[in-house]
Amino acid sequence: MTKGLALGTLAVMFAPAAALAAGAAAAAAASGNATFFAAVVVTAGFALALAAFGASLGQGQVAGRAMEAMARQPEAAGKIQTAMLLGLAFIESLVIYVLLIAFIMLFALPFANHFLG
Repeated sequence: MTKGLALGTLAVMFAPAAALAAGAAAAAAASGNATFFAAVVVTAGFALALAAFGASLGQGQVAGRAMEAMARQPEAAGKIQTAMLLGLAFIESLVIYVLLIAFIMLFALPFANHFLG
């Protein structure tokens, strides 16, 4: 069950990257720069997939450990919950930074002049 769930999760995470790569490659093929744009889209997709996967693992660990701590010390539940929410916000902010970098790569194309001449 766990192996199937992990493979299903990976398939769901990488499917948008494949779809974006196909769409960008088709659009860029008309302009003659299909390889560069496909590489940018695939790179951005894999970066987002890896960031989301790592963040989900980290958030699961944080939430699980917080629940264990609250079960051991119910009187400290408020402080533990506050620290947990702060930690979850920091973890999620890293994924948002990766999303921002992916948008810059996809739409601003900072390396287009370097690679395309």
